[in-house]
Amino acid sequence: MNPDHLLKYVITPVLNHIGLYSEAAAELVLGTGIQESHLQYLKQIGAGPAIGIYQMEPATHNDIWKNYLAYKPVLIKSVRSLELPQFAHGACEMIGNLYYATAMCRIHYRRVSAPLPAAGDIVGQAHYWKTWYNTTQGKGTTTEYIHNWGRYR
Repeated sequence: MNPDHLLKYVITPVLNHIGLYSEAAAELVLGTGIQESHLQYLKQIGAGPAIGIYQMEPATHNDIWKNYLAYKPVLIKSVRSLELPQFAHGACEMIGNLYYATAMCRIHYRRVSAPLPAAGDIVGQAHYWKTWYNTTQGKGTTTEYIHNWGRYR
């Protein structure tokens, strides 16, 4: 998938729609897709549970709904408007619905109290991704993130 198209036609409109747009947030969401799936895998390679281009685990998706979105009725309405009712199956929506998956990725980061790194700070974004998305237990590295960002951007 072309990263410029994803940024222009999916990430930016979705983040604006849910009221969580900033240039830094858009870059971080794009970087997450680049790092997690190389903008091509919809299911984690191997036996892992991660799904969608942002490779979010269903347990994380469900936790966002239970412990964050449940207390944000305006945001719930915005996210629900991105679902495809004929296909909506909770976390599985992230596999084929780029709008919904993008919203869930951004909301995952929104739950973090630490401020987002500045736009253009790819090293800072790599560390933020590793700390708050991939976690210390994840296999990904900040070096990989930076390298992958350079490959796609």
